[in-house]
Amino acid sequence: MADPGRDARTRRAKKQAGGWVWPLVAAPGTLWLLLLFVAPLYVVLAILFGQIDPILRQPVPVWNPIEWNTIQFRFVIEHIVGDQGYFGPPLLRTAVYVGIASLLCLLISYPVAYFVARFAGRWQGVLLILLVAPFWISYMMRMLAWINLLQNDGLVNQVIGLVNPSWQVNWLSGHAVTVILGLAYGYVPYMILPLFAGLDRIPQQTLEAARDLGAGRFETFRRVTLRLSMPAIVTASLLTCLPMLGDYFTTDLLAGTPGNSMVGNLINNAVLTPGQTGQAAAFVVIVSLVSLVPMMLYVWVSRDREGVAS
Repeated sequence: MADPGRDARTRRAKKQAGGWVWPLVAAPGTLWLLLLFVAPLYVVLAILFGQIDPILRQPVPVWNPIEWNTIQFRFVIEHIVGDQGYFGPPLLRTAVYVGIASLLCLLISYPVAYFVARFAGRWQGVLLILLVAPFWISYMMRMLAWINLLQNDGLVNQVIGLVNPSWQVNWLSGHAVTVILGLAYGYVPYMILPLFAGLDRIPQQTLEAARDLGAGRFETFRRVTLRLSMPAIVTASLLTCLPMLGDYFTTDLLAGTPGNSMVGNLINNAVLTPGQTGQAAAFVVIVSLVSLVPMMLYVWVSRDREGVAS
């Protein structure tokens, strides 16, 4: 006859032994997060709420939160709106550019990822290599190629000239459309791969069950495929829009005018200007706070999916 006391002690010993497993598994990721996210963020906060050397005009970080000074952060906040709100337009422009470019990336990427996941067949591996290929080329080289296409005597204007020479456009003279297209062109690979991963994980049996229950192709896509791929859409949008928020290189190359500056340009200009490093840190904090919104959306969508699955 089994001893209930011994069985309880055995279960308790296994539970105590297993209690160390997951902390050990999570330790490398936790250490990585502390070194590459928490520590740099604290450095940014120490610079933002620190001092400025009155002679060299260099930032003097203050590591003790008790001694932090909010004057630089208040200066940025006070100049976002109002008569002196010259920081407001670049921030609003960033939101508009990133939003439109991310939507454009989604419209391009979803059909491509859907085709590769569902219909590529034995060519799936080859197509995936072609989708990854843009990562082998530096972002700067791809943007320089975009400049060659859009300059006055570039291929785009040459094609337009075949239809009507009067329609040719000076694309590189500060057009918002050029910046948005450049952002979409540069970051669209970051959206295709997560979408493919999410669509490829949808069980074929689920789609067949929907068809067996009388749903048409469009209804199956709308009520099954699209719903199950929603976490992948949110993840891909995060991976795309977050680096876009800090992008300044695209605007400098494709527009180069103050009327097209984004928050990344504000950060870059503040870093390069003596005495304004604290303002750059303030913009970094603002972008980080704004980035929490899509991250919370991702958590909500993931939790909602888990609730549906359970």
